[in-house]
Amino acid sequence: MSTLVRRVAALSAALFLGATALSACGANDTKSGGDSATIALLLPETKTTRYEAHDRPLFEAKVKDLCSDCKVLYFNADQDEKKQAQQLTSALDQGADVVVLDPVNGKTAAGMVDEAKGQDVPVVAYDRFIENADYYMSFDNETVGKMQAQALVDAMGDKGSILMLNGAPSDPNAAQFKKGAHSVLDGSKVTILAEYDNPDWSPDNAQKWTTDQINKFDASKIQGVYAANDGQAGGVVAALTGGGVAADKLPPITGQDAEIAALQRIVAGEQTMTIYKPIKIEAETAAEVAVALAKGDDAPAKTATGIDQSEYESVPSYIFTPIVLTAENMKDTIIADGFYQVSDICTSDYAAACAEAGLS
Repeated sequence: MSTLVRRVAALSAALFLGATALSACGANDTKSGGDSATIALLLPETKTTRYEAHDRPLFEAKVKDLCSDCKVLYFNADQDEKKQAQQLTSALDQGADVVVLDPVNGKTAAGMVDEAKGQDVPVVAYDRFIENADYYMSFDNETVGKMQAQALVDAMGDKGSILMLNGAPSDPNAAQFKKGAHSVLDGSKVTILAEYDNPDWSPDNAQKWTTDQINKFDASKIQGVYAANDGQAGGVVAALTGGGVAADKLPPITGQDAEIAALQRIVAGEQTMTIYKPIKIEAETAAEVAVALAKGDDAPAKTATGIDQSEYESVPSYIFTPIVLTAENMKDTIIADGFYQVSDICTSDYAAACAEAGLS
C-alpha cells in the first residue's frame, strides 16, 4: 500500500470515529440535560370532560413553560385498550424520551410499561395506577369514595334506600372509589337497593340503568344515589326527571370531577355535591416530573407545587388531596383557584340560583 493510500485511509478512519463520537454525544444530549426532549401524553377517553378541557392543556402549557424546546406527543384512546397499546408503540417509534400514561386498563397496561422500559423509556402512571410504572401520581382515590358516601349519608340523615353507580371495572381508580364508598355505606343505616359497575363511565348507560331501576322499584323508593362521577350523576338526574320526579324533589345525588353541568346542578339543588380534584396541581406535577426524566434527571423529591414524593404499593408516588365541593364552598375553592370563572357556571338559566348561592 502506498504512503498516500495509507494516509487517506487513516484520515477516513479518524473522521469516522470523530463523527461517531459526536453522534453518540448528540444522541445523549436529551438524557443528560439537553434543551430538548420528546414527551408522550396518553389519556384514556373523552367522555369525561376533564381530560380534553383540563389535563391536556394544563400539561402541555407547563411542559412548554419548563422546556420551550420540548415536544409533546398527544394521544387519546377513546376507551379502547388496543388503540392505546398502538398509540404507545407509535409514541416510542416517534422517539418519546418519557411516557405519561393514564391507562384505559391499569392491569393490562403493565405490558405497555414493559414495552417502554425495553427501550429504556420511563413511564409515569398518570391518575390511574400501574403496578410496574416508574412513578405514579393521582388523588387519594379511596378517600374520594369515602367523602362521596359520607356526604350522601349525611344528606339522607343516615336512613333510606339508594342506588349505587360505580365506575368502569377496568379503571383501577373506580375500584378504589367503590372500596372507600362501601366502607362508609356498609357501616351506615342506608340500604343499597341495586348496584351497577358502569363499563365505560357512560352517562347514557347510567341513565338507562337508573330508568330500569325506577321501573323495578318505583322512584319513590330511591331516596338517594351514589354516582361515582358527574357524568353518571347527569344520567341519573335525566332518568329521575324523565320518570316523573320534579327537579326540586330529586333525592341527594353525589358526583366527582367538578364538571360545569354538575356545578350548575349543584347551585340549582339538583345534585348534592361533587369532588373537586385540583387537576392543575396534578397536570403540572406530571409535567415537572416528565421534563426531569426526559432530560435524564431524577424526579424531584418535592415538586414545585409543594408535593412530596411518597410511595404507593412500592411505586414512587405523588398523591394529592381531593375536596368536597358544594354550593357553599364553590366560591372559595374552584372559583378562587381559577379552575372556572363565575360566568362559566352562572349562565342565564342559572342566574337566580347563583345569586342565592352567592356566586353572582
